[in-house]
Amino acid sequence: MDKTVLQELQNIVGSNSLFTDPEELSCYSYDGTGRQFLPEGVIFPQSAMEISSILKLANRQGFPVVPRGAGSGMTGGSLPVRGGLVLATSRMNRIIEIDPDNMIAVVEPGVVTGVLQDALKKHNLMYPPDPASLKFCSIGGNAAECAGGPSAVKYGVTKDYVIGLEVILPTGEIMQTGVRTEKGVVGYDLTRLFIGSEGTLGIFSRLTLRLLPLPESKITFLLTFTSLSKATELVAAILSAGITPCTLEYMDKTAISIVREHMSIDLPDKTEALLILEVDGSELEAQAQKKKIIHYLNTSAIVYQYTDEDSRRSSLWQARRSISPATFSLKPDKISEDVVVPRSRIPDLVRFCEQISRELDLVILTFGHAGDGNIHVNIMVDNNDKKESANGLQARRKLFEFVIALGGSLSGEHGVGITKAGFISLEIDATALGIMKKIKHLFDPNNILNPGKIFPED
Repeated sequence: MDKTVLQELQNIVGSNSLFTDPEELSCYSYDGTGRQFLPEGVIFPQSAMEISSILKLANRQGFPVVPRGAGSGMTGGSLPVRGGLVLATSRMNRIIEIDPDNMIAVVEPGVVTGVLQDALKKHNLMYPPDPASLKFCSIGGNAAECAGGPSAVKYGVTKDYVIGLEVILPTGEIMQTGVRTEKGVVGYDLTRLFIGSEGTLGIFSRLTLRLLPLPESKITFLLTFTSLSKATELVAAILSAGITPCTLEYMDKTAISIVREHMSIDLPDKTEALLILEVDGSELEAQAQKKKIIHYLNTSAIVYQYTDEDSRRSSLWQARRSISPATFSLKPDKISEDVVVPRSRIPDLVRFCEQISRELDLVILTFGHAGDGNIHVNIMVDNNDKKESANGLQARRKLFEFVIALGGSLSGEHGVGITKAGFISLEIDATALGIMKKIKHLFDPNNILNPGKIFPED
């Protein structure tokens, strides 16, 4: 990127909104994957017009532009794999509007998810998607990856709550999509097309979000098991019993061991797995669900405890949200996957992970959103050990092939990025993949917006 281009970028955003020093570029060269690609510049626009001007310049000069939210992604979606310019949305962080009467909010992409949720509580409203990184991930990044979280079992994922967008296309045009109403079926649903597109089709400048009333009551159950298979088999049984949890999370023995210090609740010594089950609603609804759960657990002879106290609940969730970073106490590197299988096949998936762990002599732990079959499989390796690193990659391929055989998906919320691009044809047939590539070319004829993502290199 020559000095003329850099000067033009400065003219668009100002000298304080363009970084080119190596130490500053380094901060925007990596994400949750641990991989690193150095950009040639990092720019901080503050309006749709500035983004539009940047993209028009990129098309004229032919340099890549890579959108970046908080950089918490787990598949390399925000990495500048071909250099160029990282476009960081962190300064576009205003909550523009909260409309309690119509239960919508309008936000800029850099708004932190947890900050929005806290602001909505003052209006007795909630934005349900709650990824584990909610205290620092941003709404724009959530939308780009279609993030989920523990509450997805009852409330769904990001695509269910983004009802409108202001988006800047790769060629620089500014487009409005969607509605501010509960219904709207005029024309194609372009909003849904952009959600989960991983920053390859456009850059969000505003998002209109559907909100829900904040539940009056929430009750949290902790179920402990001396058998891993009993824990995973119970998931489908609970949902078939007419119980409607807002959360149903699973942790295996290894996951428990690395976060036990964060849990103020004592666990039985022989605990092999646990489930965190939550119900919410009005006080009457929550209590009715509690009675149904207690009756079911008592008849099934399952060890449990429950609470409606925020402090005890917070301890449990601190432990659950700490698992992913705590895995590095086991090995210096990991292959982190977020596969999805039908809920009834979770036991098969967990048994398979145990099997390949033994066969390939690897530490593999499983945890995640059991209520919707979205299990996080962490394959722990030391990449300095060539055999262990190779075994880790072999385990990942075996995992993907097994998941597809079960009728599952390679990703429930992390996306494809660069880490799964080579495997996408396991799930997407050639015709569908060809249509996706044509859509990308239609929106981005010069391939300047986040190139090298989702689709495998030819």
